[in-house]
Amino acid sequence: MTNIKLLNKIASCGTDIFPKDAYSVSADVENADAIMVRSASMHDMELDASLQAVARAGAGVNNIPLDKCADAGVVVFNTPGANANGVKELAIAALLLASRDIVGGIKWANTLETDVAKSVEKGKSSFAGQEIKGKRLGVIGLGAIGGLVANAAEDMGMEVLGCDPFMTVNAAWRLSRKIHSAASYEDIYKSCDYITLHVPSTPETKNMINADTLAMMKDGVRIINLSRADLVNADDIKAAIASGKVASYVTDFPTEATINTPGIITIPHLGASTAESEDNCAVMAANQLVDYLKNGNITNSVNFPAISMPRSGEARLVVLHKNQPEMLSKITGVLSADGVNIENMASRSKGNYACALLDCSKPVTAEQIADISAVDGIIRVLVK
Repeated sequence: MTNIKLLNKIASCGTDIFPKDAYSVSADVENADAIMVRSASMHDMELDASLQAVARAGAGVNNIPLDKCADAGVVVFNTPGANANGVKELAIAALLLASRDIVGGIKWANTLETDVAKSVEKGKSSFAGQEIKGKRLGVIGLGAIGGLVANAAEDMGMEVLGCDPFMTVNAAWRLSRKIHSAASYEDIYKSCDYITLHVPSTPETKNMINADTLAMMKDGVRIINLSRADLVNADDIKAAIASGKVASYVTDFPTEATINTPGIITIPHLGASTAESEDNCAVMAANQLVDYLKNGNITNSVNFPAISMPRSGEARLVVLHKNQPEMLSKITGVLSADGVNIENMASRSKGNYACALLDCSKPVTAEQIADISAVDGIIRVLVK
């Protein structure tokens, strides 16, 4: 029986994918072979020796110790794109919230007690704003979410300027031909009325919106951040709002520094909080786990390379190893010396880590697995 441990509630359409006669799926399983998680932090968690994989039902993996998992031969998956439409729709709402004081107007309307209609007509001008049609939107990051936001904003009459130094060919194909390409983030900072962020939190993107970049922007710029709180320096954005440099800031990541601040709208992390997004993430995460646990194929891993191969032969070896010279020759040399013929093989690397899939002509013994595991640079050897 393969044990799948749930660290958060996962939609049943995802957990039902695991065949009940072969998998035990619950929050209480011990000696987990795999973990499914949403927001629970794993940084202080001891990893079971049996643990082979972690699937994050969502895109962000800040709650998972990636290097610790990689060094233990635990493949970490995420589900990019599964919640993209939900976040896109919230981004469109955020553009409107940034443009018109809808939140302030609702709060004020709820304070009225008598002669409401007359009071509304008299006081509504205090909450007037601007339309987004005809304004220029800068989209930083044109992946699954940013591309959808760019296309939707263009459909609503905005002029859209996008920038993504790491954009894939597939992402480019999905973009409307009307989206303009910016050579750098600086081009967006200097020319856009609205800026929306759709990049992960990395050492390079942390505090990318700061006093220096804010100074480049147009007066009255409106900024949307549905990606991660630390992309925007809280003290600098508050100072820019106080000075009038920034007209409004909408974020899906409230912090002690940003709540209850005039000019800042804090949404309680609702980007992927739709039934559809949760279902999509759960299904994608479960399918990726099943394929890895059964076949060793890796799709959408954040710490090991993508790799897959049709099955052939009697046994499949999954060899997770450090990305260093001559590893394949050492692995195949061990198998050859032990009289094992390799019928098919694939190898991929990602950063410091790599994976090899080897389909062998006959079952692999415990001694042969031990021989491969003893090779310097081998992290883990699994038989599928």
